[in-house]
Amino acid sequence: MEFVKDHIWQVLIVLNYAVALSAVVTILLKKVNPTKALSYIIGLLALPFLGLIVYYLFGQEYRKNKIFSRKHVLNQSIIKRIQEGLELDTKAINEVDDLLDQKSKVIPLLYNNENSKLTIHNAVKLIKNGDEKFKLLFNDIKEASNHIHLEYFVIEDGKIGTELLNLLCEKASEGLEIRIVIDDVGSSISSKMKRKLKDCGIEMHPFMPVRFSNSTGKMNYRDHRKITVIDGKIGYVGGINVSDNYVNANNDRYWRDTHLRIMGEAVISLQILFFTTWDFVSGGKLEISNTYFPEHNCKENVPLQIAASGPDTDWSNIMEAIFVAITNAEDHVYITTPYFIPNSEIVTALQVIARSNKEVKIIVPKKSDSWIAEYATNSYLEMLLEAGVEVYQYTKGFIHAKTMVVDGVFSTVGTTNMDYRSFNINFEVNALIYDKKISSELTEFFNEDLKDCEKLDLKLWQERSKRTKFVEAVARLMAPLL
Repeated sequence: MEFVKDHIWQVLIVLNYAVALSAVVTILLKKVNPTKALSYIIGLLALPFLGLIVYYLFGQEYRKNKIFSRKHVLNQSIIKRIQEGLELDTKAINEVDDLLDQKSKVIPLLYNNENSKLTIHNAVKLIKNGDEKFKLLFNDIKEASNHIHLEYFVIEDGKIGTELLNLLCEKASEGLEIRIVIDDVGSSISSKMKRKLKDCGIEMHPFMPVRFSNSTGKMNYRDHRKITVIDGKIGYVGGINVSDNYVNANNDRYWRDTHLRIMGEAVISLQILFFTTWDFVSGGKLEISNTYFPEHNCKENVPLQIAASGPDTDWSNIMEAIFVAITNAEDHVYITTPYFIPNSEIVTALQVIARSNKEVKIIVPKKSDSWIAEYATNSYLEMLLEAGVEVYQYTKGFIHAKTMVVDGVFSTVGTTNMDYRSFNINFEVNALIYDKKISSELTEFFNEDLKDCEKLDLKLWQERSKRTKFVEAVARLMAPLL
């Protein structure tokens, strides 16, 4: 005992490295991404105590452990019947094939990965920035007659958030069912507002609440989705959270973002996805009825798939869909992303098609909202420029849109960033759209944004200072942890 007291630090260091070596063996046996594995191994061995804390908070792999169960919802008879009604339609696939050629390979990929159905009868409206989104959303909420479901990474009760939550309280007083899922890390709602919501009869649950007693490993997995479903008829999905940052009328810094308003069959997929999350956060108490899935009489025909991914899916569905779409490009790929910290598959795909004389353009922010993400992003740009990819840095403010257009016929809008976290760790959702008109509109958005960008020159970019390149390299090493 005296020896331990006299050599307490030596004992702690020995214990630290005993646990750290055990963690290293676990990492190696999991056969995870080599870059990610190396990052954690270096942290465990080079940073006593801190390395262990980081690994056990952020490094656990839960996709294989299946702690996120969706079986209760997906096994309910109503969901089974609805999903059967949306079985993959060979005729519809052939019609989309004629339009998209190789791009329609994404459709069976997502169907086989996650049973994601192709829906045809949809009306889609592209939304540019939060000001437009909230105007439309508030009008739809005011017209709601049965239920309103929201699932958001960020809800803050600032000016726009308070307006939204007060409106939801009004609708609850009219007898509507209101359910809200908020991410416990991303969202910030005052205790006063939470009491008001509860008193109004609104059900709200945090996604994986972070408590010291139960946060080990799990705080790394966040619900990054932004979903609204109104009466089962109208759905919203995209990059815009509920925060004053996203409303330029309330914001000192211009915030550029993209969102979708959907009516039609695809809303069914968003509703089912919401219920799977609700089932997880609420303890599976809700019995789902036909009321949440009314008949759709949409006259427009925009083919669309809702793709979801996260630790509850066997595959990185959205990343794989993006990869397939890029590798099958025949003319051009236009990408807008706030964080470009990709895996090797996406980097290689972009390099290969750029070197195959395809037009590849990427817009990223010049000034990010995260300095480490900015440096990590910048560390990837030189290798893209060398391959012939055109890289543009957005200068008007912060660009937060997560969009891609391929060959003017395929596009995607959603919550997924081009980074490790979105591809492998967060719960994400994207709409994959097989339509020339929507792709043309998104291309117009893209070309308008280019007017507020600086195009990078390879030679000038290579002349960055050694200090800058060193910081980028360190940030890149940390990329799998971001």
